[in-house]
Amino acid sequence: MSAPRASGAPPGAASALAQPTLDQLRTEAMEWGRKPRARGAWYVTEHMLRAMRAYGWTIIVGALGQPILYLLGLAVGLAALIDAPVVQGGVEVPYLVFVAPALLMTSTIAVASEEFTYPVMAGFKWRRYFFGFNASPLSSPQIATGVVFGAAARMAVVAVAYTAFLYLFGAIPDLSRGWLTILVALVAGLAFGIPLMAYAGSIEDDKGQFALVQRFIFMPMFLFSGTFYPLVTLPLWLQWIGWVSPLWHASELGRFLTYGLPIAPLMLVVHVVYLVGLTVVGYILGRRIFERRLAK
Repeated sequence: MSAPRASGAPPGAASALAQPTLDQLRTEAMEWGRKPRARGAWYVTEHMLRAMRAYGWTIIVGALGQPILYLLGLAVGLAALIDAPVVQGGVEVPYLVFVAPALLMTSTIAVASEEFTYPVMAGFKWRRYFFGFNASPLSSPQIATGVVFGAAARMAVVAVAYTAFLYLFGAIPDLSRGWLTILVALVAGLAFGIPLMAYAGSIEDDKGQFALVQRFIFMPMFLFSGTFYPLVTLPLWLQWIGWVSPLWHASELGRFLTYGLPIAPLMLVVHVVYLVGLTVVGYILGRRIFERRLAK
């Protein structure tokens, strides 16, 4: 037997009183969205890292196999043919010691050329998951930051593995400062990759632009940035490639840290400011491009 309804109370009055008001709904929505807004970049980073599981073995084999192959080819092959040490800045070092920091920097830049191109294009064009992120409480800058963090995590793994192999092969004489090359390699990868992310975010249709970047930007930078020989041995009309290349600036810092290459204090500042400047300017441009594309 149901309880008698109070006299004068219209049917449904009790249920109407239980319905939340618009202000209550707005408050609950704000509470629900506060956590994603506060940690949005890390949620995007988590997604990028989980997506890497699809090619996880490629990452592992590349992080471990590439340094072994390069170092065997240089230490057992090329370095065995080069009896004379490399002389730079009045310092003589074995060829492997000279080339090792440049190979480390190249490894993170190569990762950056992968993670800041096709995954960014997929987020905007092919799989469009960036638009799904943006439909949630996550903001466009957080999405861009998450992409950077995800790529940086992979670069850090590669840099640590590469440095370990370099030390085992005797390519890093002084590990007390040599471990700092891991940080330099990470900054080098970001200095090249974040401006590339901004470019990738601006592309509406894939027409082979990334292949052109590999052939006409990455490869000349690898060959003409003092990687295998001091930059000053090149003719002047080719040296400018090294001057504008983050690889050369990072390699010089790596040589300074690993075997004490003499570098003037002003040039140390130039190397650091150039790498950090590319990273910051690229990030600002990348955020703006993400905001513009996701506002459509």
